[in-house]
Amino acid sequence: MIHSEMPQDARNSSIGTVIVAYNTGADLISCVESLRRQNGGSPHIVVVDNRSTDDTMALFRAWAARVEAETGQPVLSDDPAAGPGRVILLDSGFNRGFAGGVNVGLAALASIPSIRHFWILNPDAWADEGAAQAILRAAEATPGYGLIGGRVCYAETPPRIQMDGGTLNRWTGVTGNAHLGLAPESVQVTAASDVAFISGASMVASRRFYEQVGPMREDYFLYYEEVDWAMRRGDLPMVVAEGFLVWHHAGTAIGSPTLERLASPFSFWFKYRSRMKFMWRFNPLGLPVAIAYATAKAGQLALKGAWPQVGALLRAVYGLPAPKPVRDRLSPEAARMAFGRGPR
Repeated sequence: MIHSEMPQDARNSSIGTVIVAYNTGADLISCVESLRRQNGGSPHIVVVDNRSTDDTMALFRAWAARVEAETGQPVLSDDPAAGPGRVILLDSGFNRGFAGGVNVGLAALASIPSIRHFWILNPDAWADEGAAQAILRAAEATPGYGLIGGRVCYAETPPRIQMDGGTLNRWTGVTGNAHLGLAPESVQVTAASDVAFISGASMVASRRFYEQVGPMREDYFLYYEEVDWAMRRGDLPMVVAEGFLVWHHAGTAIGSPTLERLASPFSFWFKYRSRMKFMWRFNPLGLPVAIAYATAKAGQLALKGAWPQVGALLRAVYGLPAPKPVRDRLSPEAARMAFGRGPR
């Protein structure tokens, strides 16, 4: 079904949204449609294709052509100044990982002076119609904010919370999801003082934050980029906003875990490699604790017979190359970026 109606209100024009697409199929269309249907009008939308290898871009272009035929209004553009309601489609050149794709989109949005709020949204998520207005209310209440998050729920019935902000153990490096698995109506959103970072599935950075802190570090490739970003915010406050609601399929491209599904070996390798890199940067004294904890986790997985996950985890923790099935999923250009040791 094509949703061609788009609110003409321009209240959300100070928001720019970055969506990094990689083999997301029709989910990307649902994500963009949800932004074009926002109360207060569409924000600026930038879609960065991280060189999808499936039919994602063909499906997306076909959808845009059908909407244009129905409405008589062009949908796609390669000009960042095209304005809200047009979708700026950018090619990253190769799979740059999550942070690399986000940074391509942020650079494009930063060139538009009227954009004050940079909203990073996963392509396998869609936003409640009041999400953009919730962002603006939170920004008005805390004008010097650094990062804004909200509630991310799993896209399933009955609804359950995926995250109300993230928690962090600074000695093990383990991150957690506040209110994971709870019914949305059973609990209020978490206070910002109780979270350490905002989920990259739906996260807003202020222009001040972007200009002061800089782009995301790209050498993680996957996982911990948003944790690292939050740790570098200095005295810029985080906000967890009421009414800022996003629904998320979770792990459609890389096999991230859900409440019912164990993460893929691909997900395990990058998560634990990034965790060790994060610990080296922010608490190197905790590295032995983090390594011991991760090794114990490998033992738990072994008892479940999850041997591919065990191998991927241990290789990541002890600095060994990624397993061949993990390496083979990336192009040569992406592999050089993903597996290069780079600065810790």
